[in-house]
Amino acid sequence: MGTSTSSPRALQDRPVAPSPARRLGVASVTLMIIAASAPLTVLAGGVTTTYAVTGLLGVPLSYLVLGAILAVFAVGYAAMSRHVTNAGAFYAYAAQGISRPVGVGVALVALTAYNLMQVGIYGVFGFTVSSLLAERFGLDVPWWAAVLACIAVVAVLGVNRVDLSARVLGILVALEFLVVIVYDISAFALAPEGIPAEPLSPSSLFVPGVGAVLSFGVAAFMGFESAAIYGEEARNPARTIPRATFCAVGIIAVFYAVSAWAMSAGVGTSQLAAVAGEQGPGLVFSFLGGHFGVIAADIAQLLFVTSIFAALVSFHNAVARYGFSLGRERVLPAWLEATTRHGAPKAGSLVQTGIAVAVTAGFAIAGTGSELGPLYPVLTLFTWLTNAGAMGLVLLMAVVSLAVVGFFRRRPELAPGPWAARVAPAVGAVALAVVFALIAANFDLLLGLTEPSPLSWVLPAIVVVPGVLGILWALRLRRTAPEVYARIGHGQEGAAHRLGEEA
Repeated sequence: MGTSTSSPRALQDRPVAPSPARRLGVASVTLMIIAASAPLTVLAGGVTTTYAVTGLLGVPLSYLVLGAILAVFAVGYAAMSRHVTNAGAFYAYAAQGISRPVGVGVALVALTAYNLMQVGIYGVFGFTVSSLLAERFGLDVPWWAAVLACIAVVAVLGVNRVDLSARVLGILVALEFLVVIVYDISAFALAPEGIPAEPLSPSSLFVPGVGAVLSFGVAAFMGFESAAIYGEEARNPARTIPRATFCAVGIIAVFYAVSAWAMSAGVGTSQLAAVAGEQGPGLVFSFLGGHFGVIAADIAQLLFVTSIFAALVSFHNAVARYGFSLGRERVLPAWLEATTRHGAPKAGSLVQTGIAVAVTAGFAIAGTGSELGPLYPVLTLFTWLTNAGAMGLVLLMAVVSLAVVGFFRRRPELAPGPWAARVAPAVGAVALAVVFALIAANFDLLLGLTEPSPLSWVLPAIVVVPGVLGILWALRLRRTAPEVYARIGHGQEGAAHRLGEEA
């Protein structure tokens, strides 16, 4: 890590880069959030995998439970977003609510986690596109070639106007919802064993194995917390960000719960685990093909690809904005604050693109001749990185919940009330800590491991270690660059906050 070579005085005198133009409304930000969770990908990939691996029927209820936990988290998160508008989101919240060193630690964990999620998703994208081209056109395209082509497209969107990306994502998400709604209605209508009540019963969820169900399910919500990242690009951040956050949590929880319930009805609870384990993502497409024809199945598969693509764009934007925020405040090299004429974070976007290319190349080389065959990018790149990334994001949300409490304790005049300022954040912190513990306890299962492996601690360490390094780096900045240290987590407020405030 490093900072600009400019002197502290030069850093103080140098004007901070202007924020991007404010173009985004509630609908645009909500679409950005939902795109990261990828509705069709969750149904075809996440729900089927959860049923297959855990064998539990309480998957629909798990989405409602997780939605309730994240809604409680969102109360304090949204309250703080009205007073802290920063492209670094979690970074700024932790810095202003707990301490500046913790803020930098959180920022590096966030950068790592979002990168893991974004790059990991390329694995399933490459496998899906490669398989689709082989099945429909007889083309033998390596998975990594499909990934590199996708990286190029995402890079172009990343350095252009953010509302261009919002329009693209809006179209893709709308089509995804349409396909999933058609599947849900058909599954309920054709239920061979009737519409079951067991999937919504607590006795089907709160049994041994509940940790695995929640661990898989939490990935479906990843991205909802990214609303605050777009605070500097929202028309009215104080209203847009909270509303978009709550809209996203509610839509995701209810929609996925209904869809998972529909799958249990469409297949039948007696054979659901077996069928899900045998067909995987193909379960949804075979169902659509069997009842609506091959064309319908092909369209759904194509939208499955675009669903993954939408998630890639959304996570790419999140990573780029964290880089922009840290570069602007000189916590990381100053050139990261560079933006395009459209206001998009150019440098952060290009860095994320470079990381994606490098990691993809590494896995492609390592996977040459692998006994895993075509499933190699799914069972390694996708599984390893996305599960580690989800673990990191849950940890971040738990820390941010504590930051909300600290923020309003220091600024009681801004506190919206005991519930939003203290109670909800505290409850959210405890609940998220429990979810984090369950993910850690089930990490072997998440990685598909049948016996102990170094991966069980290496991948979590990749998420946690940057946080420790970030804290140490911030402490060094406090001694060597006090002006930079004062700016940490305060965005365009710069060094206006007094150095004596412990942060």
